[in-house]
Amino acid sequence: MAVPDRLQRAKQWARQIKRDVVALWFAARDRRTPFSAKFVAGTVAAYALSPVDLIPDFIPILGYLDDLILVPLGILLAVRLVPPALMEEFRERAAALEGRPSSRSGLLAILSVWFVAAVIAAWLAWGFTAARP
Repeated sequence: MAVPDRLQRAKQWARQIKRDVVALWFAARDRRTPFSAKFVAGTVAAYALSPVDLIPDFIPILGYLDDLILVPLGILLAVRLVPPALMEEFRERAAALEGRPSSRSGLLAILSVWFVAAVIAAWLAWGFTAARP
């Protein structure tokens, strides 16, 4: 298989991932979507559309782990939970959408996780220093 063929397939896969994230964003907001599918779709879409990653990309290897493994696996799970007819409708709407939506709720959730982690780390650090004479 030639390198250009692999590159074309990778580009096509990336376009499908982007389309499915937006389709899941629609699924999470549609009343016809079952609750479990709505929850998973909303979580995946919020995280994928958030401008902030849970694991920053500048951390070697781990920084891209979420983008290369966690997000696609979450998308696969969410797509399986959404009824096929609805998913096809959401994909058509996503393909027709010009821009990519952003997720403020995803941004707030990730910033909250980082804030809680910082508070816990500070609390533990303070506890260790206070215990020493």
